[in-house]
Amino acid sequence: MQIKFGTDGWRGVIARDFTFDNLSRVAQATMEYLIREGLAPRGLVIGYDRRFLSREFAERVAEIAAGNGIRVWLTAGYAPTPAVSWAVHELGAGGGVMITASHNPPAYNGFKVKESFGGSARPSTTKILEEMVAANDAADREIKARPLAEALADGSVATFDPKGGYFRQLARYVDLEAIRKANLPVVVDPMFGAGAGFVPELLPGVREIHGEENPSFGGQPPEPTDEHLAELAALVGSGQYRIGLALDGDADRIGAVDETGEFFSSHRIFTVILRHLVERKGLTGGVVKTVSTTRMVDLLAEKYGLPLHETPIGFKHICELMLDHDILMGGEESGGLGVKGHIPERDGILMGLLLLEAMAVSGKGVRQLLDETMDEIGRFFYRRIDLPIADAAKELLIARLKQGGIASIAGRNVARENFRDGFKFIFEDGSWLLIRPSGTEPVLRLYSEAGDAQTVEELLAAAREIAGL
Repeated sequence: MQIKFGTDGWRGVIARDFTFDNLSRVAQATMEYLIREGLAPRGLVIGYDRRFLSREFAERVAEIAAGNGIRVWLTAGYAPTPAVSWAVHELGAGGGVMITASHNPPAYNGFKVKESFGGSARPSTTKILEEMVAANDAADREIKARPLAEALADGSVATFDPKGGYFRQLARYVDLEAIRKANLPVVVDPMFGAGAGFVPELLPGVREIHGEENPSFGGQPPEPTDEHLAELAALVGSGQYRIGLALDGDADRIGAVDETGEFFSSHRIFTVILRHLVERKGLTGGVVKTVSTTRMVDLLAEKYGLPLHETPIGFKHICELMLDHDILMGGEESGGLGVKGHIPERDGILMGLLLLEAMAVSGKGVRQLLDETMDEIGRFFYRRIDLPIADAAKELLIARLKQGGIASIAGRNVARENFRDGFKFIFEDGSWLLIRPSGTEPVLRLYSEAGDAQTVEELLAAAREIAGL
């Protein structure tokens, strides 16, 4: 099968696409890339999440690295992606590999490549990896590997715990003592994923739910969206807690529940943290958002006089800008947010701590902080729906939308189009609709934002009609 990297890494269904044989092909190409680029002498960090067979897949990658003469730091247990990415940076490694399918359903696993700067592999890098896999296949190139036991015995592979270095970095970035003194009642849902145990260890007294290992993730994708956080919302809504934090399967994305028990989306989190960074931490720099992210970010950037950049969906695009420009904060709709002074990487744990810091220093809940911002820039309502779609129907829809010619949707005139990633229609009042086929799943994603909830629903309904779903 052809190997294609999506928004962040190569992913596939376990035992159908994501097999040991296919993993070995990708791993061999990755090692050859490190050798070719002169990065191999710096070694490779390998981590894994709590998905089915993740540890075994990670160990196979370590065997192939050792077979290619590359030193390996292999996490001794499951670890969040941002902790592994930080380890790449801290150890000065040539790169990293994280075995995870992030927020995808339990049947999936994946292979994320981290470059030497500690962030997601750039599009130019993943393109080379795809080409190298194909070239190796055509040449029937050998997979070089050494038995793990042998590599561990001679030190070619060493196990380590990335937690210590990662915790030190978090403590440098966030005022943990101020959060502890505020004594905020907090509940965290790591969704059975690799972030389990991390926040309670940093902040004793924080309650955690769904921290046990469960490769089926309770029968739902470990994605911190409204429909997956009913238990967290009920706990906060009961009045026992002032905030609920949720992490995805590898803890690089975040969702939340505010003090009213309402889901607090990544758009709202982005808005609250951006204001906190500027007004309370005194930081400056550009702001990066993807095409599916809220206009609130645009308006705040304008308010503070900060340069604003827009990218296709996928944090790898944000990462590129963070490497080349002075970027204060970058984020995407799916909960991936990154900040200046860290690594150019999504970090759900750090974002959760920044929310708590904003609450601690202001004495206010996140909903109150958001309302203060909306009082200045206007009210915004947002919703995304994911619909199953067959590949053939997806291709037909893409071909039809590429032809253009849609002048109005749901009775609203289209003021301009943005086809940077998917098909985004912006209307005269600033509301918008995005129709975007997923690059990793047989799913059509529909997004809308407007000044009232009814307009959002009308636009989403019209999008379903356009798609025939």
